[in-house]
Order: sequence, then C-alpha cells, then structure tokens
Amino acid sequence: MGHGVVLLREVLPGTTPDPEVLGYAAAHGLIMVTCNRDDFVALAQAQPHHGLIVLFRRKSRTAERAVLVRLVEKAGAQGLARNINFA
Repeated sequence: MGHGVVLLREVLPGTTPDPEVLGYAAAHGLIMVTCNRDDFVALAQAQPHHGLIVLFRRKSRTAERAVLVRLVEKAGAQGLARNINFA
C-alpha cells in the first residue's frame, strides 16, 4: 500500500519502557500501531506523538489487518497523524 513499517523488535529491545517506545515513534515521525490500549492511550494524552492506532484484537490476524487497512484507507495519513485512532 506504499506505507513503510518499522517493527519494534528490529529497532528497540523488547524491554524498552512504553514511554520510550512512543518517544521513538514520535522522534522518527512514525504512527504507532498497538493493541496495548490501557498504557498507550494514557501516554499519548500526556506526551507528544506522531499518531497512535489502537488495534482491537480480533479472531484472526487477517481480520485485524483488514480493519487496519480500512482505517488507513478511510483516514489517510493526514487523518491519522497526531491523532489517537481506534481500529
């Protein structure tokens, strides 16, 4: 779809605290996708970020991807940037 993806485990240790993870994404202009709603929504309200997508768990990864793709197509990069979105 023309979007770049950075996997957390490829750029940061798995033990990196959540505030640093969101900070890394913000510093690199990345919109973060997470299923960790409880921690990251609160963080995104308290610290600068480039955008956050909270992905709700579905019965399959295929269903999760489909919802994510629909959100990206509907909102576009401008609609996702600097917002907290739910999919």
